[in-house]
Amino acid sequence: MLKERIATATTVEIVEVTTKAQLRKFVDFPNKLYRDNPNFVPAFYGDDIDDWDKDKNPAFSYCDAKCFLAYRDGEIVGRIGAILSHKANEKWGTQRMRFSQVDFIDDIEVSSALFAAVENWAKENNCNEVHGPLGFCDLDREGMLVEGFEKRSMFITYYNDPYYNEHLEKLGYKKDTDWVEYKIMAPKKDSDVAQKLHRIAEHICKRKKLHKVKVLNRFGFAPYVTKVFELVNAAYAPLYGTVDLTAEQVKKYANKFIPLLNPKYTCFVMDENNELVAFGIAAPSVAEAMKKSRGRLFPTGWIDVLRAFEESKALDMFLIAVRPDLQGAGVNAIILDHLIENCDKNGIEYAETGPMLETNSKILAQWKTFNPELHKRRRCYLKKL
Repeated sequence: MLKERIATATTVEIVEVTTKAQLRKFVDFPNKLYRDNPNFVPAFYGDDIDDWDKDKNPAFSYCDAKCFLAYRDGEIVGRIGAILSHKANEKWGTQRMRFSQVDFIDDIEVSSALFAAVENWAKENNCNEVHGPLGFCDLDREGMLVEGFEKRSMFITYYNDPYYNEHLEKLGYKKDTDWVEYKIMAPKKDSDVAQKLHRIAEHICKRKKLHKVKVLNRFGFAPYVTKVFELVNAAYAPLYGTVDLTAEQVKKYANKFIPLLNPKYTCFVMDENNELVAFGIAAPSVAEAMKKSRGRLFPTGWIDVLRAFEESKALDMFLIAVRPDLQGAGVNAIILDHLIENCDKNGIEYAETGPMLETNSKILAQWKTFNPELHKRRRCYLKKL
């Protein structure tokens, strides 16, 4: 298949990704760009490939998308994805194009050519704004790192060098919103903080007639996982850029999360009718394992990932949510009490949260008890066309 030539900026050529070989290069580019950076952690390679496959990503039922590579003298020097979420534009009353999975060398000619490709496609689709980095939905990676470059990334977040932000500002992009990430030292079970949370958790369970799901292994959670993402739809609905997950997306993310579930660090809270009202999903950090394998589970990457699940002293917090009518009622104390007990038993030294909107006061408030360190900040940029 002939490569479709999209744009040329002097010595930079922008090529739309149309073949599997090009897509593999697109996904692998940040591994090469950051091969010597100890803080870069790749995502699962297979997941990133599947994101752009219309037959494997159910978000294409309401999204159009393209991705582009930047070449100079036959060498890849940048990449960028563009996502038109019709569902998000309808929900939020906007005409926006999203940019996603963007990486480039420190050369304004390269970055300007990449963003020109996205902006041109946006104009072709009658969009009047471009914003990102965002994914197909809120469970994808989002936000460009603006603080915390010296901190190791999580596999669920992007990593980028500081110059990215300088380039975006030169290209006319401005802050639209920020996400923050906390590092939290794990309190001992007999600490004042842990004991107070334990008392609150017991009181809330009794008062609200709640209980935790008790399972022996990750597969015991399977009957409840679909309910998790139904609760995500309800709890996350007001948050920036979110759209409801479709039934097919729920199946997709359920299958992705089941291998990560561990009864030690996963807590599902049910009411007296055995309906899910809250959950927290965390897992020991696999950052080192992901970096070693460049995000590939096969042929041997899965061995290091499994070892990390048993040996890591850091905990990654993936998702936490409480049913809207119970938010502010202390239900999250049940989840935190569960995590503290098991972190103490298993030698976890600290936890890292995933990105949280700086305006999401409810979720941010729950961490204040732990005197958290705000150690990363990432940004969604917006440009009016």
